[in-house]
Parts: sequence; structure tokens; C-alpha cells
Amino acid sequence: MGIINPFKKETDKKTVHFQLASTRNLLLIFTRNPELGKGKRRLAATIGDEAALNIYRFLLQHTVSVTENLAFDKRVYYSEKIGNSDIWKEDFYTKKLQQGQDLGIRMANAFLEGFADGFEKICIIGSDLYDLEQTDIENAFLALNDHDFVVGPAADGGYYLLGMKIWKPSLFEKKTWGTDTVLAATLTDLKKEKVHLLPTKNDVDTYEDIKDVAAFHPFIKHL
Repeated sequence: MGIINPFKKETDKKTVHFQLASTRNLLLIFTRNPELGKGKRRLAATIGDEAALNIYRFLLQHTVSVTENLAFDKRVYYSEKIGNSDIWKEDFYTKKLQQGQDLGIRMANAFLEGFADGFEKICIIGSDLYDLEQTDIENAFLALNDHDFVVGPAADGGYYLLGMKIWKPSLFEKKTWGTDTVLAATLTDLKKEKVHLLPTKNDVDTYEDIKDVAAFHPFIKHL
């Protein structure tokens, strides 16, 4: 599927309800290609580029550990290029490339592609949440049995999971991505919808997020 701009079509102004014969679940995993000096810039400012890269690789592996055994389809969306022979094994994951000029359009395109392929319930997560467990993702899909949307709030004002069975393009528009306004703006968009909120969790962006977590101590012992 080519690049979609989901905000140009007239029909995109209305919520489209995808009614399918049977429920099919899809997990979207957005990941950044791990490269020295790129990503986790606020964390790197305190602990250095190499340590920040090692922590991100650790978080990627954690994301694999909590998703590979999920009993439904999983697609990994790379930021720059699709990795070969990496930790995302083709036996468990379909590999894709993010498409679009900003995070909102890239996420919208991934959801639209999933709905177009016949999936009924779709959730998206990132790859930098050490607090995330397999049961959190399973509970998100279960919540979509009785709700149209599910949101996992992040302590920094964003979200670590977004799920839906109704397409709502406004969720991906007019957001200042990467700031503490994203969660509030998203919940405003959903104020008239049937939404389930997951427990709030803390993602990893700064030194304060990891300094008291034993699992990260080997990466910051040089400080």
C-alpha cells in the first residue's frame, strides 16, 4: 500500500465504522532504528550517546519479550529502514516502514492499512516502555470488546498505547507530538466516545525515568 494522506478526503471528516464478519486483532509496534546519536536525546544529554543507545536496545528487546507470544497479528513499523536478521523475527512479526511526514500521519497510515486488510481491533504501542507487560496489551484488546477506544496514559502527558475499532482521524491531527499535551488533546477528541483507560505507566525519556530502576543501573554505572 502506498502513502496515504488520511486528512484530504471528504469522507475522512466522518468516523468510519468498520463492520467485519469476525473479530481480528492487530498490534502495531512503532520503533526507531537504533543508531548512535539518534533518539533518546533527553536521556543522552545526561548519560551520553552510547549509554542511551544501549538502553534503547535493551528496551527494544523488552518489547519483543512482551509481544512475541501474543496470539494475534503483529506488525513492526521501522522509522528509517526495515531491518534484516534483527530481533524482530519474521516468524512472529510482519515488517513495515512508517509512511508520512510526521508521527500523526505515520500512525494514521498504519491504522488505515490494518483496517483495509480486514482487522477489526487495532492497537499501537511504541518500543521504549519498560513498565509494559504482555497482559497490558491483552487487556487493551479485551477492553475493545465493550469500548470503541482504549488509551494507555503515560506519566509524561503522552500515551503508551492507543487502540480502536472505529476509525477516527482527528486522533492524529493537530497534536504537538512528543509533548505533554498529547494525552489531554487525545482525550478531548474522545470525550463523546466509549473509551477505556488503562493504568498510567512511565516511559523512558530522561535520566529521572531510570535512575531508581535496578534494571537500568548497569547502563548508568559510569555516572
